[in-house]
Amino acid sequence: MMAFFLVMWIVGLSKPVRQAIAAYFKDPVGFMKLARGGKNPLAKSADSAINRGKPSPLLPTGGPQETNADRSATEAKFKAIAQQILEKLQKSPDFKGLKDSIQVHLTDEGLRIELMEKTPSLFFSSGSAALHARTVRLLRMIAGQLGKLNNPIVMEGDTDSHPYTGRPGYSNWELSVDRANAARRVMEGHGIRKGQVIEVRGYADHKLLDPKHPYSYVNRRVSILVAYTGKGQ
Repeated sequence: MMAFFLVMWIVGLSKPVRQAIAAYFKDPVGFMKLARGGKNPLAKSADSAINRGKPSPLLPTGGPQETNADRSATEAKFKAIAQQILEKLQKSPDFKGLKDSIQVHLTDEGLRIELMEKTPSLFFSSGSAALHARTVRLLRMIAGQLGKLNNPIVMEGDTDSHPYTGRPGYSNWELSVDRANAARRVMEGHGIRKGQVIEVRGYADHKLLDPKHPYSYVNRRVSILVAYTGKGQ
């Protein structure tokens, strides 16, 4: 009977504590050395039970973390902003024909808006970071919506796998970063607040949207990522 109640007691304990008890029986000498050394073997076992992935580069260390309620509220805001952007794309004659080249969707990181060059030089001049006039107007419209949020923004640039041969010392790495930066400059002047963009990334052709067709135009894109973590959710 005593053994039965002992088993029931162990089953009712938390997983980290059960792991610590198991660790004692597997290596009682090592367990006691930790205890005599002033370390808490229970804390060690509990800590090892947590899945510790690498912290997201978007999250400021030491800052407040989102609760489930915060995240749900932010997701609702993202969906509302996404709907407004899509409606403006549909209603404005200026953006006619662009809808299929713009994706607005939620991801685990946040709200992602992707401008994909499904045809040559749709958003940028070929092989350069020079924005077309219609692209500037599009980015201003998007910035006006994203400026309503307090969430941090990351700008990303991607190219296809065609090697850049325009000038010596300049490659798809520079081109992808320059395009993301060009988009950032437009948006910061027309809705996005100074400091809201926390990072600019260029991936060259290392994150292909269509890896089976590395030379496809769809791989040339600028992405605007609005992250979940931010102040004033």
